[in-house]
Amino acid sequence: MERECMEFDVVIVGAGPAGLACAIHLTQLATQNDTELSVCVIEKGAEVGAHILSGAVFETRALDELIPDWQSLNAPVHNPVLQDDFIYLTTQYNHLNIPSFLTPATLHNNKSNHIISLGLLCQWLADQAERLGVEIFPGFAAQHVIYSNTGAVVGVCTSDMGLDKKGEHKSTFEAGIELKGKYTIFAEGARGHLGKELIQRFKLDQNKQPQHYALGFKEVWQLPDEQPHYAKGKVIHGVGWPLHDSKATGGSFVYHLDNNQIAVGLIVDLNYTNPHLSPFDEFQRFKHHPAIAKYLHGGERISFGARAIAKGGLRSLPKQQFPGGLLIGCDAGTLNMGKIKGTHTAMKSGMLSAEAVYQQLAKGCAHNEADYQTLFEASWLYQELSDTQNFGANLHRFGEPIGGMLNMFEQNVWTRLFKRPTPWAVSDTNDDYLQLAHKANVPNISYPKPDGVLSFDKPSSVYLSGTQHEENQPCHLQLLDVNVVIDSHIPQFDEPSQRYCPAGVYEIIEVEGHKQLQINASNCLHCKTCDIKDPSANIKWTPPEGGGGPNYQAM
Repeated sequence: MERECMEFDVVIVGAGPAGLACAIHLTQLATQNDTELSVCVIEKGAEVGAHILSGAVFETRALDELIPDWQSLNAPVHNPVLQDDFIYLTTQYNHLNIPSFLTPATLHNNKSNHIISLGLLCQWLADQAERLGVEIFPGFAAQHVIYSNTGAVVGVCTSDMGLDKKGEHKSTFEAGIELKGKYTIFAEGARGHLGKELIQRFKLDQNKQPQHYALGFKEVWQLPDEQPHYAKGKVIHGVGWPLHDSKATGGSFVYHLDNNQIAVGLIVDLNYTNPHLSPFDEFQRFKHHPAIAKYLHGGERISFGARAIAKGGLRSLPKQQFPGGLLIGCDAGTLNMGKIKGTHTAMKSGMLSAEAVYQQLAKGCAHNEADYQTLFEASWLYQELSDTQNFGANLHRFGEPIGGMLNMFEQNVWTRLFKRPTPWAVSDTNDDYLQLAHKANVPNISYPKPDGVLSFDKPSSVYLSGTQHEENQPCHLQLLDVNVVIDSHIPQFDEPSQRYCPAGVYEIIEVEGHKQLQINASNCLHCKTCDIKDPSANIKWTPPEGGGGPNYQAM
């Protein structure tokens, strides 16, 4: 098939904080050196920010470097943290307030950090990029990587539009476009489907621990003016119930936003072992805890979303450079688990990638391997990730009470005394998808029905995410072996996709007396949990038509 081809100096896949920071810094470097660069950013969401989901408490360090006058340019960063609490939910009714000196120092927040909407920040960054001449194309999903005869990355091809469920051309068919660049930067977010391919093709994770993931939920609630517990700028992080009842790990947050709004969320580590566990229902249950419910009383839930988080840290970080391109931000896994922050690290990753690529372009080079690693190892980003490289592994290996105490010692005692990372390494070598136990060997979990006040069902939640897909298109969720579900997953795990998916995409139905897996692809939130947690790695997430998926507003 003949395809239209557009050529640029740099093609960037993904208009999140990493991709946009890269685009901005590339154009800044070109301007400083009186050269011209053509930079293109493609984004699978219908608009910039539509697929962006984060808590989010934001550290401005990278933004200070990238756009020093961001305040005068009206960046949507104006809600400093005024109160910072950490709680341990001991039971479904009780909790303990953890004093600051027992909380790892990396988790401390102050007014130099801000509670923001990452979606709004990305929209603002996109505006800054476009003013510098960057071309941004929302609604275009990168379907596959284009390689040269020598194996170097030379660009991407966007997905065909207007295919029916059988893959046949509809009257609206439009062939995907080849976007070629001297360098291609991949910034798709956690578990990017092209990033996964590149890691395998170039063996970027050789001699690394497996990447580890969590599933993060977030809801935004509008509160009445008279809500007595609302306090703009207040941050609450928590651990414990309900996850510890299921021997799972994770954490929770309550962030007090502007305009009498609250963001509430739960993060569930995807290394859990009980196949009966439903992360979505754990989140709904969590909101009923008295320490949390008091902030929501009288409020109205106005937004819902879910997204996987890459949280393995430095020891799981793959090599990020390869011939013709770079893997950056959460696509690689630059989140600082010790801070529970990934926006500033993703942005710095994008800025370092811009510098590495610009060095090559200034020499007249194309499609070779840009030296990102040297810049990375000399940066504060590397130092941050080094300082917290045991953080997630401590929690996975030893659980929350002991792992939390180890993290407190490492961050509050060792790092302060010796000003360097710990000399010991805590390994975390077990893949998340291999952790499920046989259903008969773990307790069943009975979740209460949602009350429609604090807790809700999946259909109403998906509705609030604004998720839409063209119904008559090929299914973007691919079962690699249809027999695995019936022959293995139902007998062993009662088909866990029914529960780990937060959107009701996967259902077991009976057809003529036989069980089969039904995939409701139009519900998909693009969280990628199925691609991560399926116990046989039997589900492959691929992008649907560009523009499909959630349409998050200010998340």
